[in-house]
Amino acid sequence: MKMAWSMVLLVAAATMMSIAECWEEVPTNGVTTGVIRVGGKVLCQDCTEGWNEWVDGQKPIEGCVVSVICMDERKRVSYYGSDKTDKAGEYELTINKYIHGKEIKPEACFTRLVSSPDPICNIPTDFAGGKTGVKLGRPTLVYRDMIKHVLSPFYYTTPMCDEPDTNDDEQQNNY
Repeated sequence: MKMAWSMVLLVAAATMMSIAECWEEVPTNGVTTGVIRVGGKVLCQDCTEGWNEWVDGQKPIEGCVVSVICMDERKRVSYYGSDKTDKAGEYELTINKYIHGKEIKPEACFTRLVSSPDPICNIPTDFAGGKTGVKLGRPTLVYRDMIKHVLSPFYYTTPMCDEPDTNDDEQQNNY
């Protein structure tokens, strides 16, 4: 009987040790993992259409280039990447959280439009910050070692819709 209890206790102890090992962090020799994903859409908005077509008539643009630039604490570029949109006008960039041993901080990254292959709809707008760039703020999804930012759609428009800059800048008039 004592032998049976000893075996049961031995098996229970071995089981508990193997369960405890599952929760231990696996050493990575100083290499930390994780990714930041940035995604969204690029659409064409044509102002020459009627109101209903203008509001609901945006179409995706395939082949647009969208970039992500991340800065370090000294305001130097620590990451630059770009992606082209697919047929649905969607892009998604994956950034390693650690590059050369330094952590990329999402709040120091911004995303912007770079170019459009569409011969008619190729003027970037600042609607949703596409022209000047939008900083990554609160993530849309956080799961284990992944942080995902889904941004509002960026828009291009036609040259006819582009408003000229009519600001009278004093610095331009100084000779």
